[in-house]
Amino acid sequence: MAAVVGIDDLRRPGGYAVQVLAVAAGYYAAARLGLMRELSVEGAVVTPIWPPTGVAVAALMILGLGCWPGITIGALFAVMSLTTPRIEVLGTLAGQTGAPVCAALLLRRARFHTGLGRLRDGVALVFLGALTAMLISATVGAGLLVLMDKLNADTFWPVWLAWWVGDAMGVLLVTPLLLLLHGARWPPRLGRWKEVTALAVVTFVVVPVAVYSSISVLYLVYPLIIWAALRFQLAGSVLCALLMSVLATVAATDRAGAFAGLSQIEIMVKLQAFNGAMALTALLLSALITEQRNTRSSVERACQELVEVLEHLTAGEAPRPRAQPDTEGADDRPGPAAPP
Repeated sequence: MAAVVGIDDLRRPGGYAVQVLAVAAGYYAAARLGLMRELSVEGAVVTPIWPPTGVAVAALMILGLGCWPGITIGALFAVMSLTTPRIEVLGTLAGQTGAPVCAALLLRRARFHTGLGRLRDGVALVFLGALTAMLISATVGAGLLVLMDKLNADTFWPVWLAWWVGDAMGVLLVTPLLLLLHGARWPPRLGRWKEVTALAVVTFVVVPVAVYSSISVLYLVYPLIIWAALRFQLAGSVLCALLMSVLATVAATDRAGAFAGLSQIEIMVKLQAFNGAMALTALLLSALITEQRNTRSSVERACQELVEVLEHLTAGEAPRPRAQPDTEGADDRPGPAAPP
């Protein structure tokens, strides 16, 4: 329904321009946030998480494919904030726009539901929307650096890998959150607020210790993700994963805690392995739990409807009269058929 609403809004006077500008503003704001933390890989500056890709994919899934110019405009302003635009910028804009559009097309082909209530939705977002579609932006971006002699050919693959993982992390961490906010009911219900408070307190205590400790104890965050997914499904697991990823990225770019004393390549590999494993765990586990709960609810509703139907049938059926013997002692019930 979200895509239909987006198409209807595009037909209204001025609605299309508003949507395009909103997408461009969201993309640019996300880009500025992503550029706050950078890493250098083989002389090229990359971002461990590139949030604009998540914003772009979510916008295309919610508003429809017609809002793609907003992605290009936002990417253009992001590039202009870093350097003077040149002719090669057109290739970068094509890659930054083409990858989210490809992700949206692949997800629609897979009949993706924006509610992420099925395991197949989580798998589609991971393997089609993130890992597959973002190959376009990474290949175009790193390839242009080589063609423009800004990057040596022998360093293409490390930069390409860092670019690809950063774009994929933006989809895995930001897109589910935006889809969740779009489909959420407002104001949200405050059920189990005591458990929510307990999870938040434990998360804000454990995650900084795990990230900034000189001992490698990053694995301590996984019980929190499992707790959040089991009790609060996508809302809890995505928010926890996003917080953990942000804190880990800050520690990695500062070379502190678990990332102290490592080279740039080692920091990138360790950080992206942590972010990737955490995002996959949060997304797929919450999708699986949500699907199982929806299936159980469907079975319970079907059983309840069946009970109601049986009750109505029983109430509308006339009781059978008991057979009474006649005055001559003969039985009114028909006897067995005579043999031929």
